[in-house]
Amino acid sequence: MSKPFFRAVGPIGTPAQTGPSMSFDQGALSSQMECVASEIEALLEEIMTPTPAEGERCRPTRLLEAMRYSSLKGGKRIRPLLLVASANLFDVPRQRALMAGAALELIHCYSLVHDDLPAMDDDDLRRGRPTTHKAFDEATAILAGDGLLTLAFDVASRPAVHPEAEVRIQLVGSLARAAGLGGMIGGQALDLAAEGRFADGRPLKLDEAAISGLQAMKTGALLKFACAAGGILGNANARERDALDRYGVAVGKAFQIADDLLDVEGDKSTLGKAVGKDAVAGKATLVGILGIEAAKARLQSLVREASLSLELFGTRGRVLVDAAKFIAERRN
Repeated sequence: MSKPFFRAVGPIGTPAQTGPSMSFDQGALSSQMECVASEIEALLEEIMTPTPAEGERCRPTRLLEAMRYSSLKGGKRIRPLLLVASANLFDVPRQRALMAGAALELIHCYSLVHDDLPAMDDDDLRRGRPTTHKAFDEATAILAGDGLLTLAFDVASRPAVHPEAEVRIQLVGSLARAAGLGGMIGGQALDLAAEGRFADGRPLKLDEAAISGLQAMKTGALLKFACAAGGILGNANARERDALDRYGVAVGKAFQIADDLLDVEGDKSTLGKAVGKDAVAGKATLVGILGIEAAKARLQSLVREASLSLELFGTRGRVLVDAAKFIAERRN
């Protein structure tokens, strides 16, 4: 039997804490997640067929198999869910949002392949099965990650994402910045430097602000993009975009704290990957600085912040509110 996505939670406990309750309609959100995940899976299958696209000569079989292995049949597709839900606020046609969500998921999957490599986090297990470099080989895994990354920008630039080239350019530019030097990749470099992983470096002792900045890049940038992308596709006004940005920042922070807590308190069989690696690697985390209980309180505060940032959307923002609560309470 598969493990549940949720654990039962009640309202936040102390009288001094105000704002939205941590409880939510688990069944409704689970249905939304499963629907988006199924649609993204089908779209990725369609995108990664053996038939070459226009302008391609061929698609090498082993490389394509590795790319498909790395991106299909796994994960909860949280980033595409956030993108589709934010796009729904502006009545963006669903297929456009799904195409943008597929591009984002390709970026995310590429990052996991490269993160797992021996030169990075050196993991053997991902989503309950061997990591790509274990299932294939290290060189194929590197190329598969490269293939997923470049394919993502191919997909994001297609007219099916939006008929207006100006909107697509804005989307592609925002995605590149979220994934690149000043976003996810830059955050990964800072993380490795903090661990003393570079040849000329020693572990750096980071304070809370430095850790928060690192995590906002490494993890938060793509999550923030997922929320902002709906506003880009929907031609949102400045106030609406600001609300989505504030939501995305809070959700990104919450996701990372929840992830760090799972590394401390989680179970390998439930997570589908090794646990306790942060402490072994000497990785700087907010859980390590704040302690478990204070980190959990910070997590709840971030969920309230995320929820309150969406007030201008009224009940239309319910899925995003519930998604923030799910992110804080996820078990894998």
